[in-house]
Amino acid sequence: MTAVPEEPAWRQRAVERSTRAAKLRAEQRVQRFLDSAQELIAEKGTTDFTVQEVVDRSKQSLRSFYQHFDGKYELLLALFEDALSTSAAEIREAASGMSDPLESLRLAVDMLYRQSHPSPGVQRPLFSDFALQLLVKHPAQVATAHIPLLTLFTELIEQAAEAGAIPAGRPRRQASLVMQTIMFAAQAHGVPADSHSHPVTAEEIWQFCLGGISGVPATAGRSAAG
Repeated sequence: MTAVPEEPAWRQRAVERSTRAAKLRAEQRVQRFLDSAQELIAEKGTTDFTVQEVVDRSKQSLRSFYQHFDGKYELLLALFEDALSTSAAEIREAASGMSDPLESLRLAVDMLYRQSHPSPGVQRPLFSDFALQLLVKHPAQVATAHIPLLTLFTELIEQAAEAGAIPAGRPRRQASLVMQTIMFAAQAHGVPADSHSHPVTAEEIWQFCLGGISGVPATAGRSAAG
């Protein structure tokens, strides 16, 4: 059999360089679409915009849009995933500067609560409208979008358990329950927690989650946290 000659190194380098350049251009085009959609959401206070509006604002072509996205739904999903990934990165960076694993977890709970909490006068239709529709119609995609946050909280719980600050358990399961508690409580901030209509605070959420993870009353958990 005749051996197939190996491709020259210069050709491999040229192809790799060309591929990198094409990938960079594609990433830049995608980012312009995302930025344009985000601007429209901020201006309108709703996700009620058209693909053509995004294309016009990005100063790109409709053909280019459909090379990267199947349609508006996939664009919104990309924005949703990007927002959650950014949230996880911000929490991870802040928590990495702390030496106490339990305090790192506490900081993560507090930050996620504040990030999820609706700001007065600030509309977040990507989370209040689109995320709700996504949860009802495509729960698997919601789960995928939350993986960066779930991974982070799992790691923080594992670290706290390894340090002996909390009992060892099922960290990924615990992380999921903690996240759902935080995010639901934050989104339901306007719903009265009792007859006195006192808003639930980030501290209350932390004590509740710590008690659940530790398997001890929150008051005892407070001593451990101190």
